[in-house]
Amino acid sequence: MNMNGGGFIMKGIFTKKAIFALAAISVCLCVPALAAPVQPMVRVKDIATVEGVRENQLVGMGLVVGLQGTGDKGPMAMQMMSNMTQQFGVTMDPKQIKSKNAAVVTVTCQLPPFLSPGQNADVLVSAMGDAKSLEGGVLLQTPLKAANGKVYAVAQGPLTIGGWSQSGAASTAKKNVVTVGRVPSGAIIEQGVNMGYTDNGVVNLLMRNSDFTTAQRVASAINQKFGTIAYAPDAGRVSVKLPASYSNSPAAFIASIEGMTVRPDSVAKVVVNERTGTVVMGGNVRIGNVSVAHGNLTVKVSENPQVSQPNAFSGGRTAVTPRTDIAVDEEQGPQLVELPTTSTVADLTNAMNAVGAAPRDLLAILQAMDEAGALHGTLVIQ
Repeated sequence: MNMNGGGFIMKGIFTKKAIFALAAISVCLCVPALAAPVQPMVRVKDIATVEGVRENQLVGMGLVVGLQGTGDKGPMAMQMMSNMTQQFGVTMDPKQIKSKNAAVVTVTCQLPPFLSPGQNADVLVSAMGDAKSLEGGVLLQTPLKAANGKVYAVAQGPLTIGGWSQSGAASTAKKNVVTVGRVPSGAIIEQGVNMGYTDNGVVNLLMRNSDFTTAQRVASAINQKFGTIAYAPDAGRVSVKLPASYSNSPAAFIASIEGMTVRPDSVAKVVVNERTGTVVMGGNVRIGNVSVAHGNLTVKVSENPQVSQPNAFSGGRTAVTPRTDIAVDEEQGPQLVELPTTSTVADLTNAMNAVGAAPRDLLAILQAMDEAGALHGTLVIQ
């Protein structure tokens, strides 16, 4: 084989094995390697929810008793204790009540969907006043209301605190937060919430992350299995018509949809948190042809004043002479890295590590890339 100009002139006789070997080499050089997909195959239930199936927030204000002198000192707790005693036929002036064993608290609860009266839910209890600790306390019966003012649950029971607090005359030892606790299964549901997830025989799937491509892929997967019954009206919703065979069991139809797998898509994003120096880049972010130069210049200024002491009996005066030392340190070495047009997140990460860029330095580099038009993705700065 001889070279002539810019081409190759091959001479001689090749065997079949040699011809097959050259063909294999040419195929390897001409066909690019298939890139691995950025997103994995996930279930529909992990990227979408059913419209109408949701939690509801409940809140109430109650009283925790049984504290070991770590309760409220303010008048609100005394007034609530006075109101409670009146319900049992005992009338007392709030000013006459002297106790540190009770605390006014707020009680919150996330009411899960499809709970029926008589079932239980967890509640979270938080101190409202100046109580030092809720350790060992018991929540008295507290009605929990929704935003419409109706009572949907009633909470009561002993608190579990994820910490402890001990104090003495001169020191205090505390672990975790002791003014917040939970009552496991402390709420009893009094009335349920109707979950209307089938509107005129149509089930709507709401995408957790709105994306036209993902919504269309979900609709296509459903149509391949059940026929043409699904379509995506927008990027955040997929409307599915309930098949006639599932008219009496819509839950079974939704369960079959949730178990299907699709490959979601997302917009290329680079999320930067300037407060913590955290940088998160999506796998579909691409970098254009760009050269990156990075260098650190460290200037250290230190003050070392000198004391001038005169000789004895010389009549001089002691004086302080200022002295400033300035040291400049600039990183040396290869600081210019070129990224080709086909660069990926892995290429960018390796290049930044090669120039020794710290996470906070990477923030400035990414912002400069975005302004230069080389960052093909959305830069989100938090």
